[in-house]
Amino acid sequence: MKWQGVMPAITTAFDDRLQVDHGFIGRHVRWLLDNGCTGIIALGSLGEAATLTFAEKEAVLRTVKAASGAAPVVAAISALSTAEAIDLAKAAEQLGCSGLMVLPPYVYRGDWREMKAHVAAIFRATRLSCMLYNNPVSYGTDFLPEQIAELAGEHENLHAVKESSTDVRRVTGIRALQGERLRIFVGVDDAIVEGIAAGAVGWVAGLVNALPAESVALFDAASAGKWDEAFALYRWFLPLLRMDTVPKFIQLIKQVQQETGTGSARVRPPRLEVIDLELKDTRTAVRNALEHRPSVRSTPFPQ
Repeated sequence: MKWQGVMPAITTAFDDRLQVDHGFIGRHVRWLLDNGCTGIIALGSLGEAATLTFAEKEAVLRTVKAASGAAPVVAAISALSTAEAIDLAKAAEQLGCSGLMVLPPYVYRGDWREMKAHVAAIFRATRLSCMLYNNPVSYGTDFLPEQIAELAGEHENLHAVKESSTDVRRVTGIRALQGERLRIFVGVDDAIVEGIAAGAVGWVAGLVNALPAESVALFDAASAGKWDEAFALYRWFLPLLRMDTVPKFIQLIKQVQQETGTGSARVRPPRLEVIDLELKDTRTAVRNALEHRPSVRSTPFPQ
């Protein structure tokens, strides 16, 4: 497993009956990879994993694995219970995934002892390379750099961290304790350039679902230190990237996919599609972005 580059946290496409649209997912995955993404992360928060049954999660992983060719597939591991998370991790390994992105427990906001016990049980249950997902904004639990270092010291298969605290100082904090031991990924879209400047080597991206070529171009420019090019792309992209950091990020990103012809806005309840002013504002932002779209080599979405 090579933890590097732009890895989309893919949305889960639904048909008009809100059943998983496997045909679309396969086309979407191939298109993302054709536009320079280095791997695919399925079943994350953006993938609406909380609304999927265990069987649906397994089926999504099979579809993504079949469509991804030689590219790595990472399964996001999230559950209400540690036992179910372990079962999903084992299933992902059996299905041929290359790595796991391990989330804290859904709903329950445990203390450090409980958080550690949960993720450690998943690390021990698999031989796969693992990424720890830290998102205190969404999950109310926060893995501090010192705690991440403790986990890394005890689990050889912990190789990466998705840092979504929105504080770029966390990147330098983890690096100060770990050096190159852990690969750090930025997990919030509107902090990617700052994160790379601080030492991040990857991006678990959201708006990439609709605009992969532009996402890869931004990441590559920042990684190469081409700051004028990177900031020009960043300024263009930021009104959309900021949609990744609000409570309705799933609905908004899927709406951007629909507006750009790269997906559907359908979401499973309790989420509902955006309407009225939210819909109008989203469409305005997308229209403005497309009117000033940068010249980036891209592969068109397959119809």
